[in-house]
Amino acid sequence: MASIFENNNNESTLFIGGHRTSGPEVRQQNAAVSIANVVKTSLGPVGLDKMMVDDVGDVTISNDGATILNLLEVEHPAGKILVELARQQDKEVGDGTTSVVVIAAELLKRANELTKNGLHPTSIMTGYRVGCKEACKFIADHIAIKVASIDRETLLNVAKTTLSSKILGNYGNHFCEIAVDSVNAVKTIDFRGKPKYPIKAISILKIKGASAIESTSISGYALQRPYASQAMLQKVSNAKIACIDFDLSKVRLKMGVSIVIDDPEQLEDIRKREIDITKEKVVKILASGANVILSTRGIDDVYAKMLVENDAVAVTRIEKDELRRIAKGTGATILTTMSNLEGDEVFETSSLGSAESVSQVRLSDEDCVVIQGTKEKSSSVILRGANDYMLDEMERSLHDSLCTVGRVLESSSVVPGGGAVESAVNVYLENFASTLGSREQLAVAEFASALLSIPRQLAVNAAKDSTDLVAKLRAYHSASQMPQANPSRLALKYYGLDLINGTLRDNKQAGVVEPAMSKIKMLKSATEAAIAILRIDDMIKLIPEKPKEDPHAH
Repeated sequence: MASIFENNNNESTLFIGGHRTSGPEVRQQNAAVSIANVVKTSLGPVGLDKMMVDDVGDVTISNDGATILNLLEVEHPAGKILVELARQQDKEVGDGTTSVVVIAAELLKRANELTKNGLHPTSIMTGYRVGCKEACKFIADHIAIKVASIDRETLLNVAKTTLSSKILGNYGNHFCEIAVDSVNAVKTIDFRGKPKYPIKAISILKIKGASAIESTSISGYALQRPYASQAMLQKVSNAKIACIDFDLSKVRLKMGVSIVIDDPEQLEDIRKREIDITKEKVVKILASGANVILSTRGIDDVYAKMLVENDAVAVTRIEKDELRRIAKGTGATILTTMSNLEGDEVFETSSLGSAESVSQVRLSDEDCVVIQGTKEKSSSVILRGANDYMLDEMERSLHDSLCTVGRVLESSSVVPGGGAVESAVNVYLENFASTLGSREQLAVAEFASALLSIPRQLAVNAAKDSTDLVAKLRAYHSASQMPQANPSRLALKYYGLDLINGTLRDNKQAGVVEPAMSKIKMLKSATEAAIAILRIDDMIKLIPEKPKEDPHAH
């Protein structure tokens, strides 16, 4: 008997208990397009927000592509590829997460049309690869503006362009200044002598109350935790910092260990010894010269009192990631135990980190600890806002702009925004496609058309006439790419959309710029994702096995 029973449509039922979908049916299940439809209205400076409510009832309001897609329960395997794509773009560049999904979905939609017209998927994939390679080369050679010495103005413009589509775009230059100052504060030089800007070294604190405009940036690490005791000094100068990952609390016997005693007086001795074991640890830590103790666990009042008497301060229950960051910045070593290889309890002075000062400051109704003057530069941003939803979205927006500023400083090239790059590449690729004498010509032409989905969607979201604006934009870029174009025409390649007034403008002059790396990565990632989904021609979905009922259960 045959192992597969064919149904009328292109779906077969497998003898192993599952469904097999093959051929064009797989490609036409447009999970990609429906996912792109969810995020595309959030694109651009006048994009709208989405509200996601999960199964517990937690609410998230955002217009950040990666955040929205992370919170969607995507069942379809091809859809999952797109979600992963947005996440990757967010990790590598920080911005352009919505655009990358919109382009990938558009490429798939057009590939479906081509397969219906009889073009083989392999030819489409080859065409897309050629299109992507040419597009990236064209952006790098002709559109990217190399900035030899990046001035503050350029960085502010980059931050402003990123923030314009977010919740923080309404506050003028305030957050752009914060983003640029914070990124510049964490500059380091790697082993090749190149500057690096680790965005993770910038800690973001979210404190409710006050208006967003009162958000500030400070140099140093800020921790959203108070001191372990209110009696501790408010400020410690010339701080020697011990970072520990163990409890400073009374020693308790392990599970299953019990002590049998005949004399009740011995009980008191045991209790006293339990306190003394940890007391000895604290004495050893203080003897090494430490006057600040940062711990990921708790500390008992008895030992907090010892620290107060010795003019030392302690902060407890710090998250491990934060403690790692502080340890790296101050030069401390995180200790998980005080036992050395011989089994003795010691605390070496070499494990301590140093900072100029550690102080506790009060913000709104919360106490925060600020560590300043560390060995490695660090920076913290204190965000103020009305409620949790707003603060979360502000943090996501700020993170995006910090990433883009960092990327521009590392790669030192920018491109004009507002759909300028996509329109220029579209015109270039259409001309390039007509020089190809193979069937890939069709795929390259479709790749070029797919890019126009970005300026078109930007115009639609801004309630402007997208057909009219995109046609004008293409005409401008076409004129700039003419072989005999004069300098005034060449400048047209920087023209993009001005969505507030519904016109075209020179976005290089207007200061609407983005990292060139963001656009190149976006095209590469979107093409790879589209190709990954196009390669699939068979989907086999197994039906989960039902647990067998035990006949003796009743």
